[in-house]
Amino acid sequence: MILSETARAEIRAAMKKYPQARSALLPALEIAQREAGYLSPQVLREVALLMDLPPVEVASVASFYTMLYRRPVGKHVIQVCTNISCSLMGAEHIVDVLRKKLGIEVGETTPDGRFTLLTVECLGSCGTAPMMQVDDTYYENLTEERLDAILAELSRD
Repeated sequence: MILSETARAEIRAAMKKYPQARSALLPALEIAQREAGYLSPQVLREVALLMDLPPVEVASVASFYTMLYRRPVGKHVIQVCTNISCSLMGAEHIVDVLRKKLGIEVGETTPDGRFTLLTVECLGSCGTAPMMQVDDTYYENLTEERLDAILAELSRD
């Protein structure tokens, strides 16, 4: 077993909140990811067994959502929106600046395990483009100067 009894109990409690237990799959995957750090094939199998769901169903849900990670990620996950509004306002430039400052490519994690850089589709903040989400925080109207300040702040913890 990879998941602790506490995480397993949280998943069982989530299942009880819905008329059909399978409706708790997304919350269950979030609980499992918080516990394990990412959703490895073993973690996905464990969630499937716990919820009595086909493993392929669990894996397909895990692969659909950008906030669910199928491989290890850094302490801070930087997701830059590259949809139309952000692209028109310079998202590609923001990605390039982050690649250079962090010394990694999109989809990679810094050697110290601090940052993972991802590009994602719409994060729903089109009026404040270009923008990115770091962990659970939105950073909008990005400029190179703002990126410097954000990275400095994140590097302190």
